[in-house]
Amino acid sequence: MTVTLTATAPPSTVELLTGVLLGAGYRREHGFWQRLISTEPFRRPAGGTPEERLGLAYERLRVLNRSLDSGARLAADPRALAALHEWLGPVDPTLTTVAGIHYNLFLGSLLDHDAVGSRDLSDHLAMRRVGTFLCTEVAHGNDAASMETTATYDPARDGFVLHTPNAGAQKFMPNTSPTGGPKSGLVAARLMADGEDHGIRLFLVPLTDDVRALPGVRVRRLPARMGSPVDHCLTAFDQLFVERAALLGAREGSGGQGDFSSTRDDRRRRFLTSIGRVVPGRISMSACAAGSARATLAVAVRYGGHRMISGARGTRTVPVNAHRTHHGPLASAMATVFAMSLLHRRALDRWEVCTEEDRAAAERLVAVAKAWITWQARAVIVQCRERCGAQALLENNGMAELVTGVEGAITAEGDNVALYSKAAADLLFPAGPDRWDTPLDRTPGELTDPYFLGRLLAAVEEIWFGRARERVLSATHDDRLARWNAGSGPALRGVEAHAYRQAAEAFAQARAALPGGAARERLTELERLFALEWVARNSGDLLAAGLLSADQVDQLPDATEELIAAVAAHAPELAESFALPAELLADWPIAGPDYADAYDDPDGPWQAGAALASAGTV
Repeated sequence: MTVTLTATAPPSTVELLTGVLLGAGYRREHGFWQRLISTEPFRRPAGGTPEERLGLAYERLRVLNRSLDSGARLAADPRALAALHEWLGPVDPTLTTVAGIHYNLFLGSLLDHDAVGSRDLSDHLAMRRVGTFLCTEVAHGNDAASMETTATYDPARDGFVLHTPNAGAQKFMPNTSPTGGPKSGLVAARLMADGEDHGIRLFLVPLTDDVRALPGVRVRRLPARMGSPVDHCLTAFDQLFVERAALLGAREGSGGQGDFSSTRDDRRRRFLTSIGRVVPGRISMSACAAGSARATLAVAVRYGGHRMISGARGTRTVPVNAHRTHHGPLASAMATVFAMSLLHRRALDRWEVCTEEDRAAAERLVAVAKAWITWQARAVIVQCRERCGAQALLENNGMAELVTGVEGAITAEGDNVALYSKAAADLLFPAGPDRWDTPLDRTPGELTDPYFLGRLLAAVEEIWFGRARERVLSATHDDRLARWNAGSGPALRGVEAHAYRQAAEAFAQARAALPGGAARERLTELERLFALEWVARNSGDLLAAGLLSADQVDQLPDATEELIAAVAAHAPELAESFALPAELLADWPIAGPDYADAYDDPDGPWQAGAALASAGTV
């Protein structure tokens, strides 16, 4: 028998770059979400009030849930949760918010705390009840350990009484209104028994039916926030009794009835377990920001290619992308978007395989990546909006919602400045292989060498942390806060530089994995542009440290301009590697060359002339 083998075509440049952005197994990991957002229920609707858009988001949440083989499997998989946010974010930020809360914070916490099968989750898996998460209080945001909501053990009824003692203890911003159907929540509260504080624990509490809050629960809608409409509320409890089974992990560490004895270390461990879903949430915020930035950049590149303007002194028309003033910022944004995507995957990969020994370092990378990526996303999205002019201010063109939506990601799952501050405290005096007293590598190099540029990025990080250490160590104050304040400014600059270095290392790793050819050339151009623009911003420090020569500082502008021209020349191909579904792009008029047709008027005076012409009477 003769077997004929059909040669498989090698992957194209676009396919290889898509693999860089989304991971080698992107069809398996992302294919479901790409197909889902291409279906009719997820197409962009025309207009609608904020309340109608909120209702639509919950309808879509149920469509999404019916499409899954298992909501529990999604909740247990940080990689799948990240992909959900990466693709739903540009389509419907409201849906992305409520889906992330339901699957990650709510279902994920339930699965983390209780053994599979120990609690009936059928109502939540079938979405007969939508899940939400109540942790932050009006007076306690990043200091959640100080929350004041109490759950006092009642031995007579063998249950707990949830109570909100003051206005500052109201749960702040959970989506607890009846909109979207009956809801249950995981409530973080301070467990009190026999007058003793046993730390922060989670309690599963029914909150509403499909009309109103249940007895003992008070829900009030907050004022409308900037960005996508979500039913954010203030939620309080008035001596609400819940059974003992409401306590998550109730069988863990408790002896007989009313025995909740624990050490201080136990209380801290339980608190960290209670908010443990914040880490996958931060990964998801990075994914959402990266996906939204890619979508806006793809639209800006497409629009710039078919938006025609007059050339100099009335010469032929040219696409606006022909101008350096237009394509330059988009080329820089392209390098940044690749860096964001690569850093997101680097943090996700490290978190997924971390052991208990390196868990703290993995969590720190996730936190730094979340802060850096969401801040970079805001800059990219705003730049893209500006490059698309007034068209991008209109909601139907998709960008306006993302401009404001990224602000929520900057604050959600830990305010970015707080995340940077925690990372700065950890990185300021590292031990082991990351010792801070290691001398800088001053070996000369060339600006065309990515390895040399990587060493410069590492040096920028050490320069800023070195300044911070000097200020902290020279401070004469005994007050720890005063000492921290003395060095916190440069320390946060050090964390920013740390993020740039991590992104540059992710670039280098991705480049090394590519075969020689066009895809590797495109990625190298992006890698060098990303690094050179950061080096240029810090060229004075690098010159003063003897790491750059005066000639190299002079060469930086020309080297950067050459790379901008190279990246801009391939911008449409690079944007195609984002693998955005055609249906998504079709819902944003300015993404297509016939965008002006969206403004056509069937009763306009030009219609009569067109009709006569088509009839042959003109």
